[in-house]
Amino acid sequence: MKTQAAVVIEAGKPIEIEELTLDKPREGEVLIQYTHAGLCHSDVHVAHGDLEARLPMVLGHEGAGIIQEVGPGVTRVKVGDHVVCSFIPNCGSCRYCANGQQSICDMGATILEGYLPGERFPITGPRGEYGAMCMLGTFSQYGVIHQNSCVKVDDDLPLEKAVLVGCGVPTGWGAAVNTANVKAGETVLVVGVGGIGINAVQGARLAGAKNIIAIDPLENKREKAMELGATHSFASTDEAMEALTDMTRGQMADSAILTPGLMTSEIVAGGFNAVGKGGVVVLTGLNKLEEQTIELPGSIMTLFRKSLKGSLFGDCNPTTDIPRILGLYQSGDIKLDEIITRTYTLDQVNEGYDDLLAGKNVRGVVVHSHD
Repeated sequence: MKTQAAVVIEAGKPIEIEELTLDKPREGEVLIQYTHAGLCHSDVHVAHGDLEARLPMVLGHEGAGIIQEVGPGVTRVKVGDHVVCSFIPNCGSCRYCANGQQSICDMGATILEGYLPGERFPITGPRGEYGAMCMLGTFSQYGVIHQNSCVKVDDDLPLEKAVLVGCGVPTGWGAAVNTANVKAGETVLVVGVGGIGINAVQGARLAGAKNIIAIDPLENKREKAMELGATHSFASTDEAMEALTDMTRGQMADSAILTPGLMTSEIVAGGFNAVGKGGVVVLTGLNKLEEQTIELPGSIMTLFRKSLKGSLFGDCNPTTDIPRILGLYQSGDIKLDEIITRTYTLDQVNEGYDDLLAGKNVRGVVVHSHD
């Protein structure tokens, strides 16, 4: 079948809309009609070449939609199911899934290659075989994906909101709740209030943090953070240091969650200096894989027992945490409607990313047309 999709042909060039051909689903695979896709910063990293991916690639790794067809051996979903896609697949049987670390499932090792198990490319077009971002390629009207990337959700959940729980929401929420292990009464610094940072704020609030300090140079981002749970906001970590010192009586933050669009050594150092004894610095932002973004005094880390932690997907387990977070949305404890700034059509995807990079959006969502 044919599908319209947004494709990166060459790093650094605008995203192009192409008509591509989808193969039928095979063993363990499903055909999904994507209804919505989230505009997440990681796709920009691929488009700009910060993350080296196999090209051409259909972008989009936050997606929600309806299952249209299932291949042999599919047991997780059936035709007609509403699903949110997990940007890291979860096989359930590798070492990491088996010990409760689905966010680093072995199956996720090929997400930047873009093929399904067996090096299969179900998408073809004028440039041959096309990869799919995170094995999903949600910037397409339809996709053939593995069942291990699907999480069934309630039919009455609005997919235009639920789509965000495939990446950005659990990545931020989990960075606070799981990785930083925020506890009631603690002080938390969140650096960068985009699609991940705003949910780190929400996660810290739900965990009971006393002080939640949001750092972002843009006033609209700081205002949104204050609306959704931050207690203080500043344009930079340096500007926050005096207030942070005062409010904690010199003990400093218990954790610093770093969620910038592009991680730098200066941002890491700022977070490290903001936490006190026993404090944890959580890294979720990305840069080029070979870029050195950590340069810290090891003796201070040792003497003050500070720690640095990488966090992928917020250390969440998609099969349980995606429904859990959506349950929190249904009860009003996590806000999704309020973080969506604007929606776009598929052919507006470049405009959507221009808006993201300009800081106009907390979150943008692509609404697919199936006329």
